[in-house]
Amino acid sequence: MTVQRSPELIPRPPPFPPGTKLSEHYSVEGLVRLSEGRMFYLANDDRPDRPQKFCWECGCDDTPRAAASCVRCGANLGPRRFLISVRWETSGYEPYAAFFDKQLEHPGLVSPIDLFFQDGVLCSVTPWKGESLMLDEGSPLAMSQVMGLAQRAAGMLAFLQANGVRLAALGRANFLVCRDGQYVLFDPEVAQVYDGPVPDAHRSIEVAHLGAIMRRYTPVTALDVHDFFMAAEEGAYASPFAFGRALEDLLAGDISEPSVMVGAMSDVGLCRVLNEDNWGWIALQPGIHLFVVADGMGGHEAGEVASEMAVATICHVARERMRNLPDPSDEMLENILDEAFQTANNTIKDHSIRMGNDMGTTLVAALVRDDRLALVANVGDSRGYLLRQQVLHQISRDHSLVARMVEQNRLTAEEARNHPHSNILLRTVGTERDVEIDIFRVELEPGDQIFLNSDGLWGEVEDEDIEAILNHYPDPRVSCRELVRAAHHGGGRDNITVLVIQTPSG
Repeated sequence: MTVQRSPELIPRPPPFPPGTKLSEHYSVEGLVRLSEGRMFYLANDDRPDRPQKFCWECGCDDTPRAAASCVRCGANLGPRRFLISVRWETSGYEPYAAFFDKQLEHPGLVSPIDLFFQDGVLCSVTPWKGESLMLDEGSPLAMSQVMGLAQRAAGMLAFLQANGVRLAALGRANFLVCRDGQYVLFDPEVAQVYDGPVPDAHRSIEVAHLGAIMRRYTPVTALDVHDFFMAAEEGAYASPFAFGRALEDLLAGDISEPSVMVGAMSDVGLCRVLNEDNWGWIALQPGIHLFVVADGMGGHEAGEVASEMAVATICHVARERMRNLPDPSDEMLENILDEAFQTANNTIKDHSIRMGNDMGTTLVAALVRDDRLALVANVGDSRGYLLRQQVLHQISRDHSLVARMVEQNRLTAEEARNHPHSNILLRTVGTERDVEIDIFRVELEPGDQIFLNSDGLWGEVEDEDIEAILNHYPDPRVSCRELVRAAHHGGGRDNITVLVIQTPSG
């Protein structure tokens, strides 16, 4: 059976070019980041087209352009810079405007100072003081950062709910990283604003979203913390307060810093508005870890569901099978990996039948044991690589039409990259029962790196450039960030997911 990836159907508005004048006060410096449902711009208030300067301290709009300070309050009127978030989903306009009208103040919240429409989109403005977006942070964070962010975010969510603000969603795009390393909430996705506090029955959804974020930033070795955030994601805590109390109990225990050198990052890319990729990792036993990357297909409410389901199922099944195996052989691990893949495949197929839609996903995973063995399994065209002695080797085989044509000497590898049918897959997870799974055994050597990625990376970045990046950056989190940037420079036409696993050098 052949499967063709669905095109992205939801349009993103055309970006504002540098120099675009927005509202009365702003001039666009440039587009700095894309996210699902958002575009983020840097802007300044250098507006020579206006005869007067605006004072952000007192609101005076009568100061001549040549003046250095406000004629009313004396405040310095040097240039200011802003982060402008642009959203285009109209259903969120009214609740976000109601949130803006509250003008809430909290140390953990960056509230917008201005809100306006331009060319049919809603623009919210916050002062920019050199903060970066959490979207650019690779996983994992240090345990001190994970726990500090979880505490701060729980307090922030409780504050919003006490002031009647209920969020529709919470994601990495809703956090800024300050220069001192602190994380602050920014540009929230507001579902509803109440006259009083948010009703108790609606206080759990933000906690579930926070749990999902924190689980992704938790080191793979911190299994207890991973399980805590997983429980939050699954609805174990009815409110941010309940979550915060449970977090305090967890902090009372021994929480160690990670010892496994890994990094991961997923990005929507430059052309899609929905990220259908997914990834995950989990400790199965001390010294045995599972790493997974999936690239979903089927469009909204199908592709992203399939990839999420695949990652969750393979991790859950592998961990359950390992519970009663204190010292599994390498052959047992291979069987467990095969069974977990097969269960994920059939689970997605059953769900697809129930929902009456077509969904599927590619899937590549690495089960790593004691830094000596990696079992790399794949279905589709998400890839597994080995970097050994600074040379990159592809481990997995693409299950695609063009890959088969290359094997048959009907295409060159370069021709395959640009072939009009490069999006046709011959084998995927969830489209047929009992899928055939390829498993490759790699005997690891000191200093090896296993690299998993979706086609949004390898389709935009040549192998020699991937090799150069992996060799240049010793920190796998930095490697992931630079690989995503390289995919953007290559065109960013698809979602991008990367996961790097390093073995000690000896």
